[in-house]
Amino acid sequence: MLKRSFAVILSTLLVTLSFGLRNTHAQAADAAADKARAGVERAGVGPKSRVEVRLRDNTKVKGYVSEAGADSFTVTDSKTGAARAVAYADVAQFKRQGGGLSPSTKAIIWGGVAAGVAITLYAVRGAFCDGMC
Repeated sequence: MLKRSFAVILSTLLVTLSFGLRNTHAQAADAAADKARAGVERAGVGPKSRVEVRLRDNTKVKGYVSEAGADSFTVTDSKTGAARAVAYADVAQFKRQGGGLSPSTKAIIWGGVAAGVAITLYAVRGAFCDGMC
């Protein structure tokens, strides 16, 4: 009796876990597809929109986004000119390349420039005034 109860509990647990893992895998694939879709929208279309895409079969596609659709996008290799259509569902990882500086980095640089200008103006004012200003 104890063996039978244990077998029923174990089989129920295995069936439950297998459905849960399958659902989690599907959610991860949907999340990767959504990230790829958002990345393509952010990168835009044209030779300046350089990307690197790793597919679910572990192949990598590098180039620029030459076309974007509802279900797929096209990556064109800059060197060879070969175009490859990629379905959003096939994407495991999406990376933009050469996107330039981030907005926070730009803000830090401009803040440094403004501080440098202010210090220079203060020093120049002090040199020309000689205590008369």
